[in-house]
Amino acid sequence: MAASATIGTVPVTPAATDHMDPRKLIAFFAMVLGMFMSILDIQIVSASLAEIQAGLSAGSDEIGWVQTSYLIAEVIMIPLSGTLARIVSTRYLFAASAAGFTMASALCATATNIDQMIVYRAIQGFIGGGMIPSVFAAAFTIFPPSKRSIVSPIIGLIATLAPTIGPTVGGYLSHAFSWHWLFLVNIVPGIIVTIVTWNFIDFDKPEFSLIKKFDWWGLLSMGMFLGALEYVLEEGNSNDWFNDTHITMGAVASAIGCVVFFYRAFKVDFPVVDLRAFSNRNFAVGSLFSFVMGIGLYGLTYIYPLYLGRIRGYDSLMIGETMFVSGLAMFFTAPIAGKLSTKMDLRLMMVLGFISFAAGTYIMTGMTTDWDFYELFIPQILRGFGLMMCMVPINNIALGTMAPARMRGASGLFNLTRNLGGAVGLAVINTVLTNRQDVHYQRIREGLDWGNPMALDQIKNMTSNYDAYGMDGAVVAIKQMVGLVTKQAMVMSFADIFMLLTVLFLAMIVGIVLIDKPAPQGGGGGGGGH
Repeated sequence: MAASATIGTVPVTPAATDHMDPRKLIAFFAMVLGMFMSILDIQIVSASLAEIQAGLSAGSDEIGWVQTSYLIAEVIMIPLSGTLARIVSTRYLFAASAAGFTMASALCATATNIDQMIVYRAIQGFIGGGMIPSVFAAAFTIFPPSKRSIVSPIIGLIATLAPTIGPTVGGYLSHAFSWHWLFLVNIVPGIIVTIVTWNFIDFDKPEFSLIKKFDWWGLLSMGMFLGALEYVLEEGNSNDWFNDTHITMGAVASAIGCVVFFYRAFKVDFPVVDLRAFSNRNFAVGSLFSFVMGIGLYGLTYIYPLYLGRIRGYDSLMIGETMFVSGLAMFFTAPIAGKLSTKMDLRLMMVLGFISFAAGTYIMTGMTTDWDFYELFIPQILRGFGLMMCMVPINNIALGTMAPARMRGASGLFNLTRNLGGAVGLAVINTVLTNRQDVHYQRIREGLDWGNPMALDQIKNMTSNYDAYGMDGAVVAIKQMVGLVTKQAMVMSFADIFMLLTVLFLAMIVGIVLIDKPAPQGGGGGGGGH
């Protein structure tokens, strides 16, 4: 292999010249489309679970696995993809992933019961996970630093836009057609991506000799560690955490898998995941920021629809239309973020992003049961703007100084941190929501005793209204009152979550001092940390 040239402190391959090969561009955009589909499918079902549940005659405790099985499988594949790409090459891995993902999507659409759907979704998630890190690795190895200001916003936009508009796309498809189209929509793009990537990717050569060194115990322990961890985080709150036998067993399995995995990672010649990328300080700090961005990205994509569905009574289409504001804000911010990344200190860009995100969540702390599209409009714009202003510099800081030989493995780890951030964020959000709702409910109930004249007047009016309709007014009024108090307690617990996120993102501004000052991307061939 020819020696790689270095511009500043960013290594680039000899192929990465300012003149871009059109074949590489075509291959890259096909890869971006594949990544978009893979990330979109995490959230595309979230607004349509009720329709899938009805279609498959599934129980309410089973339907969540349509999402969970996909996430568990994808989280195992993402770090593994770097090693697989080295063995079989990016071309074989990506084309096979695109083809497998397309076939698994078709299988999901044919599922007739919940067990089939869970298996097909796990296959879809595992195979689709191979497409995500390859795009990040390709972007930072086949493009020169002078093109980073264009390429980085594209992958940043796709990585954040896909989960954000997932509920919108899913809501529209299931509302206009049927839930089967959540999966059928992947088939035509999937075939195109498979054909284009097979014919146009030519970034690297396979190293089949590495199969002999493949660490099967490392793979098994990583699958146990990450799979069980994802299960515990996803199901913990609904199953009362460690009071449930399965959650406890999952936690023990994850801990054992973790110990074996890290032992193998540092012991064997060819580990299943190369953890040495974390010795690069900017990559390590960038991965920490990616973890936090995962909390913000997936946490808010979860909590907004939850509020709109439970409190406002929105259906999947109305939720999707409301959530689309964030997607539009990201779309219009992406080129601005790309341009700014060539002009200003990337750390300052991150400060602006974190402040914008925190401002959006802080406004939401004042929410009431009446908040609607217009009240959520500004917070969603701030969220979309903030996410893009953070993601572009985080990608550049974390991967911009990585040697090409380490890029594939590093890209897998970097994407894993975002997904794990999302899983941890959702677990914490659900736990806090449950606990705080109970606390607020008790506090409100204490104020609504028989000595409260306003409460008594309200119940008296409601009782007389229901009596007029021939109902048992007193019983119905009490039930209505309990419903009002529950709804109010729920909204107050949502406000608590938004306050927690505000504090978290403001705290991340302090973490920016840990990053070595990066040179601006692009221009004269930008650099990385010193």
